[in-house]
Amino acid sequence: MAVCGPCGNACDVPAKRAVMDPAAFYERLDADTFAPTRATTSPWDERLQHGGPPTALLAHVMNERHPRDDVRLARITAEFLGPIPRAPMSVRSRVARPGRRIELLEAVVESGGREVLTARVWRIATRADADIPAAATPPDPVPPMPGEKPPPSWLSRFGYGDAFEWRYVYGGGAPGPASVWTRPRVPLIAGETPQPFDRVIAVADSANGISGELPMGEWLFVPPSLSLALERYPRGEWTLLEARTTLSTDGVGMTSLRLADADGYLGVGHQPLLIERRTP
Repeated sequence: MAVCGPCGNACDVPAKRAVMDPAAFYERLDADTFAPTRATTSPWDERLQHGGPPTALLAHVMNERHPRDDVRLARITAEFLGPIPRAPMSVRSRVARPGRRIELLEAVVESGGREVLTARVWRIATRADADIPAAATPPDPVPPMPGEKPPPSWLSRFGYGDAFEWRYVYGGGAPGPASVWTRPRVPLIAGETPQPFDRVIAVADSANGISGELPMGEWLFVPPSLSLALERYPRGEWTLLEARTTLSTDGVGMTSLRLADADGYLGVGHQPLLIERRTP
């Protein structure tokens, strides 16, 4: 047993620090098949993947297979159909609803003979810069990035947590809302050019973990899906993830999140949560 998470309580996360040796979250085996590396490892079971990297992989593959320069990914919804094993997995995709100004893409991850993750992406046509006037409401200010300091120790105990740099603005040491600047140490796919949304999608599924309202050693809060809306793609290496979790008393919760870069806020998201006490 080890001290884990923002709660500081004992749980079954291995105390041994993850070895950060992979060059990426995934290695491409062929056009449709990818092998997850240690960088995708879940905090709860080293045989499973965290939900962030495979969601980012689906968005990456959809944009790669259905290229268009006149549209931008504006929304992605991922549905986690079950535990995602850290094993080779295949991806298939299609254009579900073609359109000149708005189109819908779909993709599925299969692993071990079953579907484990599906995602849908809305892409919206873009216009020339400055074609749309400035909004009437001024944007919220983005908090500056803190200086470098060690993140909570639980983040270095599993592959996914160790695959990012984390700089907390607030939170991270106790249950409650959190705000953290982060950037991945490795690209999404080994040897391949990143797409501009790779890193924000890869980190967004961390929102419920960094903002948990109950001790992680005693409670589970499991998101069966993730929904993100992006008004633009991020610029620069660093992403700000702000998250807050709310709970009902009958076992359902919700995490709300905002994403930003140094130039301002760029996206929002939600995760529904299953809340239940952990088995001793």
